[in-house]
Order: sequence, then structure tokens, then C-alpha cells
Amino acid sequence: MAKVKTVYFCNNCGAESARWLGKCPQCGEWNTLVEEVVRPTSTKGAAAYAPVDRSATKPVALSEIKTEDSPRMSTGYDEIDRVLGGGIVPGALMLLGGDPGIGKSTILLQVSGRIADRFGKVLYASGEESQMQLKLRAERLGIEGNQLAVMADTNLDSILQEASQHKPALLVIDSIQTMFTDALDSTPGSVGQVRECTARLLRFAKEQGVPVIIIGHVTKDGNIAGPRMLEHMVDVVLYFEGERSYQFRILRGIKNRFGSTSESGLFVMEEEGLAELVNPSATLLAERTEEETGSAVMAYLEGIRPILVEVQSLVSTTAFGMPRRTSIGYDLNRLIILLAVLEKRCGLTLGNKDVYVNVIGGLKVNEPACDLSVAVAIVSNLKNRPVPADMVILGEVGLTGNIRSIPRIEQRIAEAAKMGFTRFVVPAGNSKQVKTNRKGISIHGVTTVQEAMQLVFG
Repeated sequence: MAKVKTVYFCNNCGAESARWLGKCPQCGEWNTLVEEVVRPTSTKGAAAYAPVDRSATKPVALSEIKTEDSPRMSTGYDEIDRVLGGGIVPGALMLLGGDPGIGKSTILLQVSGRIADRFGKVLYASGEESQMQLKLRAERLGIEGNQLAVMADTNLDSILQEASQHKPALLVIDSIQTMFTDALDSTPGSVGQVRECTARLLRFAKEQGVPVIIIGHVTKDGNIAGPRMLEHMVDVVLYFEGERSYQFRILRGIKNRFGSTSESGLFVMEEEGLAELVNPSATLLAERTEEETGSAVMAYLEGIRPILVEVQSLVSTTAFGMPRRTSIGYDLNRLIILLAVLEKRCGLTLGNKDVYVNVIGGLKVNEPACDLSVAVAIVSNLKNRPVPADMVILGEVGLTGNIRSIPRIEQRIAEAAKMGFTRFVVPAGNSKQVKTNRKGISIHGVTTVQEAMQLVFG
């Protein structure tokens, strides 16, 4: 009989320790070591870590290696294909993370339905929902599913056995924290189980050439739960983000071995499921009214795609000794810096004012290029002077009050010009780079915050 051994694993980084420690010696996190019972690895279990291709263990000259062009598989959604770099690569292992209820299972069920219609059988294995629940969700999403097979099981060995027999075009695991393998005695969701299950899925994907998508739970800090090595093992890491009270969702690529991580996909949550947001700028500015104080329009980059967003501000005299600074969708620390710059460089009195800033649509804009538009919105409400309705304001504000250049200025202006904006306030360094020949477009370069306020409000 094999001797039972007790070890401690770190939930954050996966480090192993022979005894419990309050602080992980590897990553430095506190209270992350959990106890697990393990047994000596059998020959069968060790085979799971054998090389996929044994010929790859011998050194071969790079010039002698032959490559074959394997076409990517389209998901049926242009937004997802853009994030993946053109589609799903055969044999890729992908990880999708996001907050609870954000729509991870919904978007993967929709993708599974479209791939099943185009490329053949798809296996969707869920450890969180029954087959009846998956059927009800598919009916709500309008998915017939003639080629979509659903499996409600948490035993990964059974799932891989079914996948090996049917050779699906895509395998979806929902979620990795609910799966377990008989090779380990620990409970599902433990560090050992997550690591072992991911290793077996990786081997299956590479051997069979079947792409695998796994859903990962996230912690309260927004990181994917489980050992940190989970993100290193997979080929692609995607994050599905958005505020649950808003309908907009953003798909971002954090890691992609087959493409760029600078792209992002935009979706909107509807009754029939998630739909692609074809023209996000028009949707976000649809309810904007003219001659409204405290409102300004900015063009920020979501990946490399410019999107027009309205930022609103409210400035009121505080009723307490300490004024409040509240920001939704914009970094609070940057807001405090902007208020200090406006007081010091523009001579405005904001020490006795409550300042509230909100980015419309529930989006989070962390780009420094949005600083000047936020500052203009604050001054607009403070002085009760509206910003011209056809004006877009761009620029990064420095601590000295100067306006610094921003990237991709021509793409931002082109996106705003399509929406009917004709006047642009940009950094002076960018105004010399713009080569647009559009008629009726006026571009004003500014070097300081004072100059920008004089240009906007006169």
C-alpha cells in the first residue's frame, strides 16, 4: 500500500512546502498555503507528462524542420477572431477568465453552436450545469445544436475518453476548477487537481490537434484562481470584462502565442445573448445632448481601436470639511493629480469642492490620453460653460501643466470625423504629425492646460 504523504501548496503560485507557513516563500503572499494529500505518482500518471512527440527530444537543425500551414478555424464572430489573431489555431489550449455572471458560459456556448454548424461536432463539458440547464440556455440563445454535444461531468478522464472517440472540432471545459482526475486524491479545485487537469488537456490538444477552451474562475482581485503556472501552460489567455449593471462587455487578450495581444473585442448583452458591437462609438454617444455643462468627448484606445466616449463631471461646494473625489471608469489617483494641476497651474479653487467623474457606458479608461478631456469636463461644470458639441479633446496632462503627445492620433481623428466631429484639441507635438486632408476639419495644437482652457472656453 502506498504511503500517504501530506504537503502544502500555494493557491497563488503553486509552490510546494513540506509544512504549513503563514507566508509563501516563493510569491510572498500570506495565508495561501493549503493542505493536500498526495500519493506517489504511478507509471500511468507519469506517462501523462511524457513528450507529445518523442522525436522532438532529439536536437534537429531549425532549417530541417518542416512546417505545414494549418488554417485557423473561424469562431463565427469577427470580434473574437480579431482578438485571437484570425481564428482558433488547431491544437491550441485557451483559457477564458472573468467575473461571475459576466457571460463566459454564454459566449462559449454561442461560439460552440456556430463552430458546430460550420466544422462539425463540438463537445461542451460542464461541471456546473446539468444537460437540461444547458438545453434551456441553448433555447434562449437560439442554438439548435444538432452537432453540439453537451456532457455534464466533472471527471476529466471520462471527458477525454469521449473526446478521443468522437474527435470533435472543439472541446470546451466549463470550468477547470470543477474538474478532477483519479490520479490524485485531492478535491476538485485544489492546486494539484487544477495543475494535473490542465496538463492532461494540454497533452490531449497537442496530440489530437483539437483546440480546447477552458473557463477559469477569478479571485476577488480579478486574477484567475488556481496556481499562477496555469496561465503559463496555456497558449492563449483571454479576459471577459464589463460591469454587470451595464450591457457592454470587452474581450481582451492577455497572452497569445499565435497573434498580438493589442486587439480587443466589444460585445453587448441582449435578451438573445451576446451580440457584436459593430459601431461602439455611435452606441456610446447615442444619448448625448448638446449644450450640456460638465460633458466632454474623448477618443481612447481599446487595444488599437479608437472609441469615442463621453465623460461627465459634477462639481459642487462641499458640505463637509474634507471634499469628496469620486470617479467611475477613470483612475481616482489620476483624478486627484488633475485637480492639483488645475489648482496650481490654472488658479482654480477646488479645495472646497466635491468632484465626481463618470465615464458613460460603464467602460474603464485608464489611458493617459484621456487626461485633458477629463480636465475640460471638470472646468466646464465648475464655470457652467458648455464644451462645443463638435469638439473632441485629447492629450496627456503632466504635473507641470504641459500637454504631452499621445499615440495613434490620426486613427483617433479619423474615428471622430466619421461621427461628425470637426474640431480637435490635441497636443502641439501631435498636430504636426496629422496628415489628414478632410474638408471642414480644424486641428488646434496646445502646449499647456491654460492654453487648452482658453481655446475651449474663450
